[in-house]
Amino acid sequence: MSTPSAASPPLVLALPALRRPGSVLSVLPVLPVLAVVVLLGLPVAPDRSVTPADAASGLVVLWALVHTVRQARRPLTRTAAVVLGLPVVGIAVAAGGAVTPGDALTGLARYLQVFVLVPIAVVLLVRDRRDARLLLWSLVGLGLWQGAVGVRQYLTATGASYQGAYIRAVGTFGPADVMGMATVVAFALVVATGLALGAPTRRQRVAAAGCALALFMPLAVSFSRGAWIATAVTCGAQLLLAGVRRAAKVFAAAAAASVVLVGGLGVGSAMLQERLTSITQVAAAPDQSVVDRYSLWAAATDMWLGHPVTGVGLKAFPEHRDGHASLALSSGSDIEGAGQVFRREALLSPHNMYLLVLSEQGLLGVLTVAGSWLALLVCALRRLRPEGRARDCAVAACGLLVWQLVDFLYADIGGPSTALTAVCFGLGAWWALAGDAATATAARADAR
Repeated sequence: MSTPSAASPPLVLALPALRRPGSVLSVLPVLPVLAVVVLLGLPVAPDRSVTPADAASGLVVLWALVHTVRQARRPLTRTAAVVLGLPVVGIAVAAGGAVTPGDALTGLARYLQVFVLVPIAVVLLVRDRRDARLLLWSLVGLGLWQGAVGVRQYLTATGASYQGAYIRAVGTFGPADVMGMATVVAFALVVATGLALGAPTRRQRVAAAGCALALFMPLAVSFSRGAWIATAVTCGAQLLLAGVRRAAKVFAAAAAASVVLVGGLGVGSAMLQERLTSITQVAAAPDQSVVDRYSLWAAATDMWLGHPVTGVGLKAFPEHRDGHASLALSSGSDIEGAGQVFRREALLSPHNMYLLVLSEQGLLGVLTVAGSWLALLVCALRRLRPEGRARDCAVAACGLLVWQLVDFLYADIGGPSTALTAVCFGLGAWWALAGDAATATAARADAR
């Protein structure tokens, strides 16, 4: 009779072969996260509350749970558990103050999805730099796809309505989520910049730099001022981290490309200049969108003053808006183009994530939810090294966190692209909180 040890060597020898770099099993744990990114490239049905990407993010959480149980190991460090679990406190308390039980459940589910569950799942499923690079390049690929769709919309006048012309690039997200394509393209540009500054091979650095340059035009024709500001701040910070001399060279190249693109080729020069100028026109003849935004910000601040500790409750901003907003606030924004008929879209949030949290969750929410974001950024920057084999992942992950925290000054969660926000928080959390032990296998992976 043969013993079990006699039968085991063939299996033991076979498993490493199946787990070689590049094999399917070598990236199996992270594939569900990759599916979320891929599904965001599909067209989004109008007025659909749950998208395929949202459903896939739920499967990511379930897969991470099963994977962790099978590994039979401690899933998170103590610091990671505290930082990523902190938002639960403020969110749960604010859910108790929601107007209806339905609002409480949907608001609780959305906030936990974006800021707790999916980021934790990404931290658990991304095992090393090879997995992280796969996800980072997938973000670049998604941005290039959505950007190509958006540029085509701009050139063929089939995009969303902007100043009476159907030229606003919105990708597959449609005019109801005009920030969707801009967010995806900006994420891709930030990641490509990080990869170009720190990728381990010259071929990857050149490819990433080319992708970054290609993403400038779709970002420009998205006409998203918030995305422009966040991207400029983030890419500038990334370049300064790479060295002042290199930053000066890249800034000069970017300025030259802008002159050629806008001045020489005339790519929307008049409208782009007008849009850029409107950023500073706060007191002197601002457009209606600026008036609406500042009116909503004032309303959110007034709500917080009335409920300073716990806010007015999750998803309660629309119910309290009219009682706190000034008469300068319009009834809504116009939605038209990119395959959809004209309609008015109600303004249901302050378009500032910090003020949304402050108004609906109060100081408790700011300290727990926004405090968790700040802790992630601090931990990520502390792990950033001037040199290192993970520099590309580090610069890209820190860039994603910086971009999101800057963009939250002009936007909040909502729409199909929110699922990608959760993944990006997860990538930032992986770099910030996974610790040296979680990335120690990367040196072995790079050496293979």
